[in-house]
Amino acid sequence: MADDRLAALTAAGVSIWLDDLSRDRLVSGDLRRLIDDKHVVGVTTNPTIFAAALAHRGVYTSQIRELARRGATVGDAVRKLMVVDVQQACELFHGVWEASNGVDGRVSLEVNPDLAGDSEATVVEAVSLMRAVGCPNLYVKIPATRASLPAITEALALGIDINVTLIFSVERYREVMAAYLDGLERALDDGVPLTSVHSVASFFVSRVDVEVDKRLEKIGSDEALALRGMAGIANSRLAYQAFRETFAGRRWERLAAKGARVQRPLWASTGVKNPAYPDTMYVTELAVSGTVNTMPEATLNAFADHGSLRRADGGDAVTGRAPEAREVIDAIAAAGVDLSEVFTVLERDGVDRFARSWAELHETVGRSMEAAE
Repeated sequence: MADDRLAALTAAGVSIWLDDLSRDRLVSGDLRRLIDDKHVVGVTTNPTIFAAALAHRGVYTSQIRELARRGATVGDAVRKLMVVDVQQACELFHGVWEASNGVDGRVSLEVNPDLAGDSEATVVEAVSLMRAVGCPNLYVKIPATRASLPAITEALALGIDINVTLIFSVERYREVMAAYLDGLERALDDGVPLTSVHSVASFFVSRVDVEVDKRLEKIGSDEALALRGMAGIANSRLAYQAFRETFAGRRWERLAAKGARVQRPLWASTGVKNPAYPDTMYVTELAVSGTVNTMPEATLNAFADHGSLRRADGGDAVTGRAPEAREVIDAIAAAGVDLSEVFTVLERDGVDRFARSWAELHETVGRSMEAAE
């Protein structure tokens, strides 16, 4: 049944990506098994994931010892440790990448989060990561801060495949898609084949509910409390409507005629944070063809065990649900939640979290290198 449920999700047009990567998963064959048995066709990483992986240093010990012996700096060591994991994962997914014509089989690696406010440095970092990994199925992750939007356009124009991360609001999502179209147009002008340019936009779900629920509970009215657990899905359904609107019309048709591909929506942060909510809700309620759902393993296993596909009027769980979603978002605002402030807080917190994990990652590697000397 596990295979049947995940196979049904795949057949519905949802690409299943794992939101985790570690040397242990690679060495043990666990990632290979997830590809073979659980329909996993991609992997996303971030500084927090790598910091957690490096905290269990056993499988990294020999490489850390060698890097220390060579006199590598901590920064260089961190880069090399991450690159090796990503290269090995890219190799595992290469067959999926080929079979899907570059759509899936992807492995994401994030730029230094400390560069989120520096567009030029972000582009330099993106180019550096692409060259260091040297695999065609790499996605370089760039956060969707306003300062990073020009970097997204520039990197795409250079032919670098980009996973735009930390998107929380529909307004910012529209800006991300505009940056993608700008990048395609610049690539076209520069002679870059548009068939070779790929991107996904990572729209975060559960973190929205965590922040909105906290505010609804503080308000405390019956009307406010009844809206808990509804913001993340409604916000995402409005984002999907924005996606449908953006990838239509004359501007997009011109690019599509030259071989451009849509920037696929990727539902991120789909692990349920509140145990009172169904543990598969961010998969079931956002299942729509042409999207990616990047799941922590617990969510993947939960869907394999008891997940189901919601069908609305014989269709999927998202298409045509924008009016209903708008009513939910309007009700949350009417209850007294400042959603603009929510999205600002979430973006700032997202960047700060990754920056803290980045610092933790360097501290862990630094201690390990000192111990190896």
